Amino acid sequence: MSGHSKWATIKHKKGALDAKRGKLFTKLIKELTVAARLGGGEPGNNARLRKAISDAKAQSMPGETIKNAVKRGTGEIEGAAYEDVLYEGTGSGGILFLVEGQTDNRNRTVAEIRKIFEKHNGELGGAGTAAWAFDRKGLVQLDKAAATEDQLMEVAVGAGAEDYADMGDTWSVTTPPDALNTVLDALEKAKITAKASQLGFVPKTKKAVSGRDAEVLIDLAQTLDDHDDVANVYADFDVSDEDIARLA
Repeated sequence: MSGHSKWATIKHKKGALDAKRGKLFTKLIKELTVAARLGGGEPGNNARLRKAISDAKAQSMPGETIKNAVKRGTGEIEGAAYEDVLYEGTGSGGILFLVEGQTDNRNRTVAEIRKIFEKHNGELGGAGTAAWAFDRKGLVQLDKAAATEDQLMEVAVGAGAEDYADMGDTWSVTTPPDALNTVLDALEKAKITAKASQLGFVPKTKKAVSGRDAEVLIDLAQTLDDHDDVANVYADFDVSDEDIARLA
């Protein structure tokens, strides 16, 4: 889940979000490895690893593959040493982008990300280029049928969530970063299953775009998201429902 941006919704409708199983597994394995390296290999003591394992199982990743990814992270077996990266850039019209990922070769990845921006009338910037325009938040996505609005008010907001929004087929719930796990635990106890959850970035304000500008920006976001080393893409543009219908 790349935040709650509308271009991600378009991608879901096109069926293009990590359509290739191998590419999805590659991204999940990187997250498992980094999570284990940073927080240890015991899921009970490592919330990020616990989440990564849950995501991998949800995609039917074999248990042995999960176990080996964790062992590579803890150093029990040899493997690529992945690390977290965060890139900041601008798209056409001054739209700001944050790109999260994991890589075992910073020089290669930054060169490839820079090329993607340049091919889409954008520019990769330095630290501080875009981060100032986003807030760090916990993000939870629920199927619409999983909970009523009253349940979200009682359970999610009652556990510390800041807000929730109707996204059509899904609910999106926003929490402070340190309240994400508390909200997820409360939802689980209430037998409300989260479709996806993560610590992510939410734009402080959104800029409306349309027409050709919307097409170029959505294509940039999708191309970045398709890169093997990229986990999440966030941007501060908003697309009208009419453009969504046309592009989807």
